[in-house]
Amino acid sequence: MSPQIIFLPQLVLGYVACLLCFRGYVLPRLKSMDRGNAQRAIATLHSFRFFGLAFILPGVVGPNLPVTFATFAAYGDFATGILAILALLTVRIRPLFWLFVVSFNLVGMADILFDYYHAIRGGLPALAGQLGVMYSITIIYVPMLMITHIAAIYWLLRPQGRAAQTASGKLVSS
Repeated sequence: MSPQIIFLPQLVLGYVACLLCFRGYVLPRLKSMDRGNAQRAIATLHSFRFFGLAFILPGVVGPNLPVTFATFAAYGDFATGILAILALLTVRIRPLFWLFVVSFNLVGMADILFDYYHAIRGGLPALAGQLGVMYSITIIYVPMLMITHIAAIYWLLRPQGRAAQTASGKLVSS
């Protein structure tokens, strides 16, 4: 069976499994939190994206991994991870926290979309074996990242109710 025939269904099933997990376990917990704490939880997940630098680490991925994909994925993940860490470090300085929350979500979502673009242009599905140990990151972790970016951006754009504003006001003053 060709790598492409294996890779594409696994990526789709990765999204399905992550959506089921997110909907059943993560979303109810995030909904029970105030807006700031929910964004902190999402930022914590994304703070590990520095790991994406492994896409350009010799020996971790194969030598024939498309360079445009690997380089962009590595540095896009690194930038997103740093922005997420900055959001976590500035949680008590609310204007900066929200700036970094918006930034890491926009940069992170753009990174994943551009990674898909570069993967398709570079024929990555046919070369999926070149991902080496990063294959599991692509199939399992990336879908969860994209799903949490969508949720985070949805919550950023959604109007905040009065009860939530009062709760977040208490967070700012504490």
